[in-house]
Amino acid sequence: MLHSVAFIVMCILAIAIALCLFRMVKGPSMFDRIVALDLLGITLIGFVGMLMIVQQTLVYVEVILVLGILSFVGTVALSKYMEGGVVIERDRD
Repeated sequence: MLHSVAFIVMCILAIAIALCLFRMVKGPSMFDRIVALDLLGITLIGFVGMLMIVQQTLVYVEVILVLGILSFVGTVALSKYMEGGVVIERDRD
C-alpha cells in the first residue's frame, strides 16, 4: 500500500517538476522564473524524500540538505540581483 501511494506521489511530483521547468523557460518575467526556480528546488527535495521512503534508506539526506541550501542561496542571490543589480555589496571607504 505504501509503495502504491509513494508511486502516485512521485508521479505528481514529476508533473510538478515538469511544470516548474516550463515556467522557468516560458515565464513572462524574471521574477516568475525566480519563483519557479525556488519551487523547483522544493519539489526536488520532496521527490528525493519520497525516493528515500520507497528505498527505505537514509543515504540521500545529504542530497536533500545540499538541494535546500543551494535553492535558498540561489533564490536570494537572484532576487538581490534583480532588486539592485549587485549581489555582494562592498563598502569602499
